[in-house]
Amino acid sequence: MGSIKPTLPASIQFYLTSSYPCSYLPKRNARSLVAAPAHLITSQSYTPLIEVGFRRSGTFTYKPHCESCQACTPIRVDTAQFQASRSQRRSLKRFAHLSAFKKPLAWDEEHYALYRHYQAERHTGSEMDSDDKSQYMDFLLTSQVNSYLIEFRDKSQLVMVALVDELPDGLSAVYTFFDPTISGLGTYAILWQILYCQQNQLKWLYLGYWIEQSRKMSYKTQFVPYQLFSHGQWIVPPA
Repeated sequence: MGSIKPTLPASIQFYLTSSYPCSYLPKRNARSLVAAPAHLITSQSYTPLIEVGFRRSGTFTYKPHCESCQACTPIRVDTAQFQASRSQRRSLKRFAHLSAFKKPLAWDEEHYALYRHYQAERHTGSEMDSDDKSQYMDFLLTSQVNSYLIEFRDKSQLVMVALVDELPDGLSAVYTFFDPTISGLGTYAILWQILYCQQNQLKWLYLGYWIEQSRKMSYKTQFVPYQLFSHGQWIVPPA
């Protein structure tokens, strides 16, 4: 971690959490390295953190730090070099009629209703599948970096909301929820963000963590070229 400290306020410290059940791989425990105090993680200090594999959830800035497992690999798309595949071009055409609106992080009953619908269908029984407005606000509407919501509508109907952080050289896709009865929206959200980066000369789209053993994360490597953060540097994996 020494390489990032010179670009951060000296008062930012790092600590390890206690062990907790892994959310991605069964029968495994995880630990996280956390940057603190939270109020010092601003846009300026968050940028060098995400460049070395950290991630934001609300005001919680963390990086997996498990003693016996390095499965969680930060991944980012090189948007300047990205070229859509045939199926991705079909997705762009299929959803081209959707209108996108940039919105501030603010409470919206319509957003929350869509979020609850999405969680009930995609994450039944999980901690996120609970009618807890404060949890929703802490997770999605609390940030000290340059964050906003992108609202997608089919005419007047809300079909998807994406939360992103905008960095000096890219976007970080924090979370997306959508109408679970419409297939393909998640892929379209990533494609839209890639195009946004291209239009605004933002080179990277950070997609969080990729785990090779997790089928749920396999979609992240469909956006090429991409880079993985491994052994302290971003690398282009072999074809």
